Amino acid sequence: MPLDWAATQTNLGAALFRLGERESGTGRLEEAVAAYREALKEYTRERVPLDWAATQTNLRAALFRLGERESGTGRLEEAVAAYREALKERTHERVPLDWAATQTNLGAALSSLGERESGTGRLEEAVAACREALKERTRERVPLDWAMTQTNLGNALLSLGERESGSGRLEEAVAAYREALKECIRERAPFDWAEAQTGLGNALFHLGEQESGSGRLEESVAAYGAALEEYTREAAPRWHDITQQNMARCLALLEQRRKPQTARRGK
Repeated sequence: MPLDWAATQTNLGAALFRLGERESGTGRLEEAVAAYREALKEYTRERVPLDWAATQTNLRAALFRLGERESGTGRLEEAVAAYREALKERTHERVPLDWAATQTNLGAALSSLGERESGTGRLEEAVAACREALKERTRERVPLDWAMTQTNLGNALLSLGERESGSGRLEEAVAAYREALKECIRERAPFDWAEAQTGLGNALFHLGEQESGSGRLEESVAAYGAALEEYTREAAPRWHDITQQNMARCLALLEQRRKPQTARRGK
């Protein structure tokens, strides 16, 4: 029963992927990639096109997570290519929600690639892919998926905002993260909630750098603190460390801004 075997390999890959997302190493993710590649030996495009497209998407999600943890761009390039390939079968007309899910994943991979490149082309593509996905992933129809896509949109806008002198993209990123948090609540999806809080903290920090006051920076610290309630050292060691570092950077800038005020009061 080759197709049943392929289905089991796909399920194994999904379980390994979920474990790998929570661990700091890459071993589980490598195993997930191997399981998905095995499934694709039977899940061919000609035989079962939608199962092939779904497994391609899952494979590239695992490659994307691996690519995030590596310094090169090879895995991310492969992920982008595979998402584009999957969209040949997961079309808007045929399977609109699956199409939107793949657009969201494509946006995330393009955003990660764009962060490692000097230009903004990939990031602009990432924003466009997320906005396309939101045509089907509406809040009324699929609230959690809508929230996840809003977070991915926020990530791409944040990266663009970091490279621009104005605050427009950063303001858009803050808005996207706040939208995500309307549905992505801690009790329902704790790690997705923490991701949105971290992104919000980052966007507010960069806005705070551009302003003379401390309001945005204080909001940023609050967002990081919220994220750390889920990003504990035990549950998510990698994200715990990253968020702690970002929070420390924000607190240091806040302290610098408070010193002149303290000195003036002392006089």
